[in-house]
Amino acid sequence: MAMTTKELKRAARIILVGAPGVGKGTQAERLMKRYPQLSAVSSGDLLREGVRNRTPLGLEAESYIKAGNLVPDDMILKLILNELKSKRWVSSESSITNAIPASPSQNPSASFILDGFPRTAAQAFRLDSLIPINLVVSLVTPVNIILSRIASRWVHAPSGRVYNTDFNAPKVAGKDDITGEALTKRADDDDETWKSRLKKFDDTSQPLLEHYDHKGVLWTVKGNSSDEITPKLFQELESRFACGSS
Repeated sequence: MAMTTKELKRAARIILVGAPGVGKGTQAERLMKRYPQLSAVSSGDLLREGVRNRTPLGLEAESYIKAGNLVPDDMILKLILNELKSKRWVSSESSITNAIPASPSQNPSASFILDGFPRTAAQAFRLDSLIPINLVVSLVTPVNIILSRIASRWVHAPSGRVYNTDFNAPKVAGKDDITGEALTKRADDDDETWKSRLKKFDDTSQPLLEHYDHKGVLWTVKGNSSDEITPKLFQELESRFACGSS
């Protein structure tokens, strides 16, 4: 999808919320191409990097992972805060234990999309005191469309390349474009598994969306495809952050 780039006028601190299969990754990539000042801050990537580099937080997190436990919210918040502090996007005095109000940079270069956190209203409440999010986008696509996408999805397992017979078909049916090797279905790409995942998302996301709605930063966009949603998303960002708004 060809696009021109745009400059932000003030810092955008964004969270994308959407059901599995709705295309959050696609929208995040397109946003960062459209607005080069936007960066991705992924809690999962920060966690993996900490474990790989054997940092104190990474080692502590690894002990939870090896024990089969969830990494505590405080640890994820510390990882996110350390990343923001390293980029000087928040005060070096900020910590997850003090009561100093967050004072994030308003410089457009301090713009980011936060991925993987928060997933619950309780996590969002903790995040508010560290870094106030100023746009939460709820991406909505009908369940039948999502299930149809999954039914049409094929993968090249060794590389992770993903194809869809409806809109990103391989050049040769059933074969990877690069290696010519056979494509396969993911083990969990079946209707019942996905219906369960979508139901779980609905149950956990509603309180999260209500939290941000009460804070006045929630915006909902609906569409049957990523190409239908993207122009609406660009228009909203430009009205909020790229037109001299404050």
